[in-house]
Amino acid sequence: MSRRLDRVNELLRREIGNVIQKDYEWHGKLVTVSDVEVTQDLKEAKVWTSVLGGDAAPVIDKLNREHGSIQGRVMKRVVLKSTPVLHFRHDASAVRGVDIVNLLEEVDKLPKAPEADQETP
Repeated sequence: MSRRLDRVNELLRREIGNVIQKDYEWHGKLVTVSDVEVTQDLKEAKVWTSVLGGDAAPVIDKLNREHGSIQGRVMKRVVLKSTPVLHFRHDASAVRGVDIVNLLEEVDKLPKAPEADQETP
């Protein structure tokens, strides 16, 4: 990926996250933008969104319904030759990470085999 696309992805991630947090009410859910992937021609963008504290499906549906409004607000602050169409996707990596940490804590609580005494000859 080009350096320019990396910069555009990061800029859009930050600005979309600001719009989502400041302009929308999520009723006890934490909604964050974890990543943005813009196509080479800057026509479309996948916005990976994490949702903690509830079901993600209604949040993603709402974001996809409101994508035009979100695009408009973001593009007032980010000037690009072409405004990418935003497509919101659920990013479950944070939930998977919490699940893995919980599993590791459970494994740590399991009884352990005694260490074998090492005899020196």
